[in-house]
Amino acid sequence: MVGLPPLQGIKVLEFAGLAPGPFAGLLLSDSGASVLRIDRPASSPSSLPTPDLLTRRKRSIAVDLKSPSGIDLAKSLAAKADILIDPFRPGVLEKLGLGPSVLCSLNPRLIYARLTGFRRDGKWANMAGHDINYLAVSGSLSLLGRKGASPTPPINILGDFAGGGATLFQGILLALLSREKTGKGQVVEANMVDGASYLATFPRFALHTMTGSSPRGENLLDSGCPYYDCYETRDGKWMAVGALEPQFFKDLIRGLGLEGQGWEQKRYDKDNWGEFRGLLERKFKEKTREEWEGVFQGTDACCTPVLEYGEMEQDKEKKEGDQRPMVTLRETPLLGVVVKAKQGDAVTHGQGEGVKGEGYRGIPLAPGDGGEEALGEWLGWKKGREFDVAGGGLVVKDKAKL
Repeated sequence: MVGLPPLQGIKVLEFAGLAPGPFAGLLLSDSGASVLRIDRPASSPSSLPTPDLLTRRKRSIAVDLKSPSGIDLAKSLAAKADILIDPFRPGVLEKLGLGPSVLCSLNPRLIYARLTGFRRDGKWANMAGHDINYLAVSGSLSLLGRKGASPTPPINILGDFAGGGATLFQGILLALLSREKTGKGQVVEANMVDGASYLATFPRFALHTMTGSSPRGENLLDSGCPYYDCYETRDGKWMAVGALEPQFFKDLIRGLGLEGQGWEQKRYDKDNWGEFRGLLERKFKEKTREEWEGVFQGTDACCTPVLEYGEMEQDKEKKEGDQRPMVTLRETPLLGVVVKAKQGDAVTHGQGEGVKGEGYRGIPLAPGDGGEEALGEWLGWKKGREFDVAGGGLVVKDKAKL
């Protein structure tokens, strides 16, 4: 019998944003926290909230933060929350009277978590930017790309999600641990520049070693090495090769039928890398990806198919495409994603009934979805008694004000 999710009972107030902030909220909700998103009232098409699909198990209320009553409502929620997520550029919530100096005085146990793209104290602090810009000034983007090509941004995984949302999540967990000792919350600040730079610690160190001292695209792990790269197969799909160690390289050579040609001895010589790459390119095009899977399945050749999410969604069992929690807690598993997972799979697959989309399709959360229920759970409030709807948003009635 498994226990409750690790963050069961934790209340999270998330101001609506896009990508990294909502991802931090998603990590919290998947861990069992109650996440309530504050949206803008949709009084006109131009005021509709930014589309957000990272809404698993979250609920929403629409609040006009330009009105005193809307501010009162936000303060009432912050006074009861454990965590607040601020996804805005520096100073936005402070101008509304909802900065950390105000809310942390109302609720000394509040963990006020705020996330920016650029450093708050850096030269780009007041400029707009996106994932590619944060990676650029962090230095990490300069490491990504093939020889002779421009730096290649990795969609927005490294900045928004790994360096941003996931890093903020770690900071929140550290603050929760600290609160257990001190009884006090604190401000947690993350930014995608420092987050991405920290994630690049090893390749930064490697720049001063033989592993990574060559120009971009000419090193061991950045597509420079022919036995650490991807190769097209006869059917236009791809195989990934990562046979770095000698014993793994031998298995690769054996599977490719290239034994007896001396490549085991020549593989360290960069002067031979171009010839070997051409050989691998021709060899992999002799078979389909499925045929190569059959060759290398069960071996230590470090040669695997490059699976695409479309095929994984269609064949979750064979392709191991069922999305599971990011980490397994044996006693208090996180919440599951797959609908109707077997009871005995709760530890590895997550507990609970799962969600629509099963990790492949995000379900939009409209302003107000589940919000009244959340206010009842958080504060014991009821519509018409402690709050009402005005101008498309919720407002606090006089007797419920702080």
